[in-house]
Amino acid sequence: MASNLYVIRHGATEWSKNGRHTGLTDIPLVPEGEEQARSTGLLLERERFALVLTSPLQRARRTCELAGLGDQAEDDPDLLELDYGDYEGITTAEIRETVPGWSVWSGDCPNGETLADVAVRVDRVIGRARAADGDVAVFAHGHVLRVLTARWCDLAPVEGRRFVLDPATLSILGWERENAAILRWNLR
Repeated sequence: MASNLYVIRHGATEWSKNGRHTGLTDIPLVPEGEEQARSTGLLLERERFALVLTSPLQRARRTCELAGLGDQAEDDPDLLELDYGDYEGITTAEIRETVPGWSVWSGDCPNGETLADVAVRVDRVIGRARAADGDVAVFAHGHVLRVLTARWCDLAPVEGRRFVLDPATLSILGWERENAAILRWNLR
């Protein structure tokens, strides 16, 4: 039987709560985010993983620890959030004041990464997951995990726009026969 990929977004941070793009800025979870991570851990209690990967940023790593898998986790820089470049720390509304209609899915991030760059990274994560001898858990960030989901399903990276991912939720990617599929999404 093919392995499943358990996708967990980190809990709430001050910036995620107010819509600021948080790429490589290493900020902590807020108390609400820590509680969210503990609750997500309850969903994982009976699961066993062949591999647990986490973004090295503290908000993802701490979510992994509070969910009960920190002792098994391996940092993977391929799970870092999208590098927003000049848009780091600002909101979409603020960006749209000078770039009408901008979104991470349709516009560039000056001095940052492209969706194609992120796809190269998540394709490596998917390769590791599919080679593992059992289910795999990944703890990371909203946009990178949305691109990962699109790529898991053999879609273009931009199709990550269709997979809204809430903080500290569990989603499960797997298979319907030979087809990569989304089995569960945004579980709390």
